[in-house]
Amino acid sequence: MEDEVLEFDPSIAAEFGNTQAEGISETFLGVPILDTQSLYMLLLRFAFNLLVSFIIVQFFYYPKGKRRDFYFTFMLFSVTIFLLIYLLGSIKMQIGLVLGLFAIFGIIRYRTEQISIREMTYLFVIMGLSVINGLATTASYVELIVSNSFFLLVIWALESKKFFRQTCTKLVLYEKIDMIVPEKEAELIADLKKRTGLNILKIQIGHIDFLRDVAFIKLIYLPKDGASNDVDQITNPKQYTQE
Repeated sequence: MEDEVLEFDPSIAAEFGNTQAEGISETFLGVPILDTQSLYMLLLRFAFNLLVSFIIVQFFYYPKGKRRDFYFTFMLFSVTIFLLIYLLGSIKMQIGLVLGLFAIFGIIRYRTEQISIREMTYLFVIMGLSVINGLATTASYVELIVSNSFFLLVIWALESKKFFRQTCTKLVLYEKIDMIVPEKEAELIADLKKRTGLNILKIQIGHIDFLRDVAFIKLIYLPKDGASNDVDQITNPKQYTQE
């Protein structure tokens, strides 16, 4: 009876400890020194997540926000959240970390400085995007690209002037209290346009102080360059943080 020729089966070899077939080099203290397959996967997903985050921050947020400090914050958040989620081994730990991060930043809101709703929204978008890209290790590349494209398309539509008209608000303390009556609204708007130089669309009368003959008025106006102003709502110099 002739001897049968046995073919090499990589799966069997891997099962019995032959890790070279999986791209894993020698181990040190039970930990692989180099796992080329895992390394390539990490680099590919990290580059993809960083690219999408860069597009959102560079082309959607920064043209209107013009805040280099938030640019720095958003990009580092993207890197940190992605690596935290991707490199954790336990799915339960990943989900718990995600919920904990959202809860913490939802409560503290970086209380060292007043942050506008727009910056907070972009912060949570970057966090959510990094979590998705870090957790979706079993999703196909097409699914990952499509899900990230949804983020880009929705943000582009919301930020585009073709679909929505960008408006800003400013809070002013007005001293001509006799002008705040509804019958003189047109005159009041004309006076505010002349004194502020803003293209005011509408106004809202707020707190009225008859002792000092002043009133707070919120101006809704069209910005000239489409950029938002993060100090519009600051009325106390102590709230302002010098950059």
